[in-house]
Parts: sequence; C-alpha cells; structure tokens
Amino acid sequence: MSVDGSAAGEPHPHEPHTEGLASRLNWLRAGVLGANDGIVSTAGLVVGVAAATTESSAILTAGIAGLTAGAISMAAGEYVSVSTQRDSEKALLSKEKRELAEEPEFELAELAQIYRGKGLSAATARQVALELTEHDAFRAHAEAELGLDPTELTNPWAAAISSAVSFTLGALLPLLAILLPPVSWRIPVTFAAVLVALAITGTVSARLGGGDSRRAVLRVVIGGALAMAVTYGIGQLAGVSGI
Repeated sequence: MSVDGSAAGEPHPHEPHTEGLASRLNWLRAGVLGANDGIVSTAGLVVGVAAATTESSAILTAGIAGLTAGAISMAAGEYVSVSTQRDSEKALLSKEKRELAEEPEFELAELAQIYRGKGLSAATARQVALELTEHDAFRAHAEAELGLDPTELTNPWAAAISSAVSFTLGALLPLLAILLPPVSWRIPVTFAAVLVALAITGTVSARLGGGDSRRAVLRVVIGGALAMAVTYGIGQLAGVSGI
C-alpha cells in the first residue's frame, strides 16, 4: 500500500486521466469559440441597427436573422473542418494498420527505435516494443508514431452541435441586452454586457489552452469593443442620412 492508501502500482483515485480528453477538449474549444463569435457578431449587428433606428421590431428582426445565419454557418464550418481532420486521421491509421499486416518485423524495429529516441537503451526499447506489440500493436504504433488514439478520433457532429448551440447562447446576450432596457440605455447596457461576457469567454479560452488569461481577455475585449464602435458609427451615419 502507498502512503495515501492506494495499492502499489495503482493510480491515485483523484489522479486525472486522459480518457475522452481529446473529444472533450474538441467540443469545449468549439463551444467557447462559438459563444465568442455569437456575442461579437450579434452585438455588432444589433448595435449598428439600434444606432440607426429605435424601432424594436427592426432590431429584433436583424438580431434573429444574424443569430440564425451565424449558428448555421458556424455549425457547417466546424463540421467541414473537423470532418477533414477526422478523414486525415483515419487515412493515417489505415496506412499504419496495413503496414503492420505487411511488415510486422519492420514495424517492431521502428517502434523500438522510437523508444530508443526517447532515451531507452536498445535492449529496453526492444522489450518495451515487444510487450506493447503483444498487448495491442495497432494502438501502440498509432500513439507512438502518429500521436493518435484510435478510440479518440475527433467527432465532427459533436463539434458542429457544440458550436451552433454556443453561438446561439452567445448571440442571445446582446440581443436581450439591446431590447430589454429603455431606448436611452440600450447602447450603454449592451456595450457593458458584451464586454463582461467577452472577458469571461476570453478567460475560459485561455484556461483551456493553458495561456495567459490577461492577454486573452484583452484581445477579445478590445476586438469586441472595436467591432461595436465601428458598427455603431455606421448605424449613426445610416440613420442620419436616411439610408
């Protein structure tokens, strides 16, 4: 028994595992990006329309149109992107499976060489390669040579759905923020709500990627503020000129 009460050689009960990690990170990444895009694009749209007119029906129509088009576009784009990645992964795995069937000795030597490159002695590297090959040759080679887990391929449907749902949820925030307050408060409330929401998505994005939260927040907040300022200016010009 170890000092924490777990049996020797067994993982600690609270130790994180990587099972399913790739697929979870895939849809989380798509979700955060979708929410961020939904907030910024819809905020820019409704702020621009609100700067040109006070008609709630016009703002609502523009917001719903932007939300719908954006969610569909995000889902389709994410599906195509992840499907292409998955096809590439499947092609590499098929090639590896074929090579294992046709040249098992060469593949064994190749696997041993990979572990020699990681610092193991020739004898130890070959023994590791032999044991991994006996256990699951395909998975051992896929992970060592390609960096892929055959059971954890990217899922285009999960990414597409996550992206569409998160875009919709993100887009609802500026839409509600522009419609619920009195007319004179619409623009300031929307600006404030959007910048706070972008700070949150920037922080989450940085945490997922292990990056600097402050820099990520600064980038998305400045980008969102700039987008709203530009569309507000265009809306003001359009409203004044009567376009």
